[in-house]
Parts: sequence; C-alpha cells; structure tokens
Amino acid sequence: MLSVDHIDLFYGASQALRGVSLSAEKGLVTCVMGRNGVGKTSLLRAIVGQQPVASGRIDWEGHDITALPSAERARRGIAVVPQGREIFPLLTVDENLRTGFAALPSRERHVPDYVFALFPVLKDMLGRRGGDLSGGQQQQLAIGRALVMRPRLLVLDEPTEGIQPSVIKQIGQVIADLRARGDMAIVLVEQYFEFARDLADRFTVMDRGEVVMAGSAADMVEQDVRRHLTV
Repeated sequence: MLSVDHIDLFYGASQALRGVSLSAEKGLVTCVMGRNGVGKTSLLRAIVGQQPVASGRIDWEGHDITALPSAERARRGIAVVPQGREIFPLLTVDENLRTGFAALPSRERHVPDYVFALFPVLKDMLGRRGGDLSGGQQQQLAIGRALVMRPRLLVLDEPTEGIQPSVIKQIGQVIADLRARGDMAIVLVEQYFEFARDLADRFTVMDRGEVVMAGSAADMVEQDVRRHLTV
C-alpha cells in the first residue's frame, strides 16, 4: 500500500502542496483530478522521488520512503509514466524499452511478454525510432517502458493528453487489465472526467495545492467533481 500523509512541497518560496494525503492499494486505481496548476504533477513527483517534500511522510509497502532518491524507489517497484511521455526520440522502440532495465537485477532484464500482449504495435515497431512514432504510439511506448520495470506501483500523469480517441480507449482497457492482475497499485492523474470515472476505485480532487474531495468511486458526485475541473 502507498500512504502519503500530509505532505508539503515547495518550489523555492512557492508552496505547491499543502498537507496533501492520499492512499493507493494493489488491485485498485486511485484517480487524482483537478485543473491545470493545482499540484497534481507535484504530488506525483513527490511520490516517485523527483521532488523532495518539506514535511509529511510517504510510505510504500510498510516502509518510509520519504527521503529515498528516485532510483531507489524505482528499485522498490515504483514506476512513472510522465506527462509528455518523455521517450528518447533517437533511440529505437526496443532501446527505449530497455532503458527500463536500469532498476532491475540482471536476471530480470528482458521485456515481459505481457507488455507486447497489451501493446502489439510495439512488437511490430521494435526497430523504429521513438521519434518516428505517432503520439498515441509514443504513449503506449512510455507505458510499456514503465511496465518493463515490473512495477508494484504504477503512476501515470495524464496518459490521455493529446491522444486520439481510439488510443484513449485502448489505454483505458490496459489500465483496467493491469488492475485486474491484482499485483499493482495504480495512481492515475487525469483531467478527462469520463476516462477517470470509468476507471476509478478511489478518487482525490485537488485545488490550489490541497485535497478538496476524496473518497470511493461509489461516493463520487459527478457535479461536485466537475466543479473542480472546469476553468
């Protein structure tokens, strides 16, 4: 289980997160929603160790990881699919996937078969450069690269951004399939309400660096959530 307990985060003198708490369990999807600039990405950066927190605590699988660097968190099974995908455009699809090996022991340095089962297009394009792929294919590559790490916590930052509807539907099915495996906690940042609603087991809504709503999907009141998503 992931437990984020009342964390504060600053960029210089600017406070991005104020007492933010969140939990995520294996076999469940926790959706983080909110407008642009409310702190969603900052929360994910804190979880994966890309930005230190000023106070509060982050626990993963019963251990305090608040002060651990991102590389050590990756070795502990935490993988991120960043906003904007951040693939390597001059590397091939195969080489991009292999960058996920860095956190793995040598015996596990191969691409799991289920990655190609989820994203057949990647197997067909192993020799293509990442920069030559469409936006939707690059997003599939970014998710595949994260899955190569055998994560027990998968963090996705707006995976539907700039993606055509057919690929959005496929990514939604992939997330549902990963949840059904039961061995992975999933934290999904999303602004597209319908996409989040269809996947969320739990939700956390943020505004101005704070959590303003949180609960189970069954308790989600669409009108209240949408009020925090519209500009």
